Amino acid sequence: MRFITSIAAALVEAWGELRVSRLRVMLSLIGVAVAVAALTAVTALGAVAEQSQREQQERYQGRPALLTFMPSDSTGMKSPDPSLTTTAFQDAADRYGIDWTSRVLQDSGSVELPRGVTEMPIMAVDPDYGTMHRIAVREGRWFDADDADRFAPAVIVSTDLWKELGSPDLRTHPHFELSGTSPSTAVVIGVTGETCDGQCLSMTMLYDDFVKTGFTRIDDGPGAYIPQPSYEAWVPPSTAKKLMPRIASAMSLALGDGWQINPSRMDYAAQLGGYDPYLPLKLAVGGIAGLVLLLGALGLVNISLVTVRYRVREIGIRRSFGATAGRVFFGVMMESVVATVVAGLIGVAIAVAVLKNPTVIGFITSSVQDVPPFPISAALIGLGSSAAVGALAGLVPALVAVRVKPIDAIRL
Repeated sequence: MRFITSIAAALVEAWGELRVSRLRVMLSLIGVAVAVAALTAVTALGAVAEQSQREQQERYQGRPALLTFMPSDSTGMKSPDPSLTTTAFQDAADRYGIDWTSRVLQDSGSVELPRGVTEMPIMAVDPDYGTMHRIAVREGRWFDADDADRFAPAVIVSTDLWKELGSPDLRTHPHFELSGTSPSTAVVIGVTGETCDGQCLSMTMLYDDFVKTGFTRIDDGPGAYIPQPSYEAWVPPSTAKKLMPRIASAMSLALGDGWQINPSRMDYAAQLGGYDPYLPLKLAVGGIAGLVLLLGALGLVNISLVTVRYRVREIGIRRSFGATAGRVFFGVMMESVVATVVAGLIGVAIAVAVLKNPTVIGFITSSVQDVPPFPISAALIGLGSSAAVGALAGLVPALVAVRVKPIDAIRL
């Protein structure tokens, strides 16, 4: 109880001294408040930058944990029936409660463009693929379940293909002809990707529409090429290792003798082997924040030393009336700690206000789909750092105050 009372008395005394010297304190703490604001903002921006990098990797390799299954014949001479493999895959997904699945097929086909018939890459997927790979649609939208029932297949085109079509307003339902064995008219519903100076002409369509249009070669004669889809499932990382062999086994049994399923996990988290890809970013952010805070601490130390020199006579009088060295030491240090904590609160408030501004948040998160909330850890780091800086900045002045001899101080 006595210890708590001593701390409370020191805090009250420190606050009283700060009120007496408010102008000097205010000037000395401007740097600390700015440093804490910068530290908090940099820490919060680091979280946004980390999320942006993670999403970029997930667009290329899929979200953790993305499992891929490829069927193969033991002889290497036959191709599985896609419809039978799809049924086996979906049954296995339903059995293990997997909600996100997609067939993925990379192929090519001919389309009618203003320049004439053009061969281009085509990717055939299911609607879940967009979520599993964080596909960013810059114009229009991604596929939904209703698109499977359209008479004219919906397609999502690359930016260069969209420009080739004249950059039409998607509300006008722009379309072009697909030259498969069963020709049809494709309706553009979305635009993805960045421009490659007209070199990246490609499109994405639903897998079932791809088959209906006749891009797949169904002739099973000798030497015929029949493109086969891979099968992707997005599962929790904690269950990935257990589910991979189970799903592969269930699909192999459904396909029959002579068939095997090759499972793999290609998302970035599986390839890192426990290495944190964001460690360099975190170290850079921490280094910048530490440097900013160090500059603020140096300024506070200098001003605290000047303040103690002005209070030498006061400290001597307090010592002559019985104040112990520990009480003087703790009191001087607490003045610095209380002041920096107040400055830290102001700095954190400034950082939150700036980063929550709609203009600022829109600029720094323009490429981020899942914008992380303002991290509480950033605010706690800011406040904790301000208290630590106050303690360190008050250490030297407190030692100077303790070394003051009462009789010599009174004579000044």
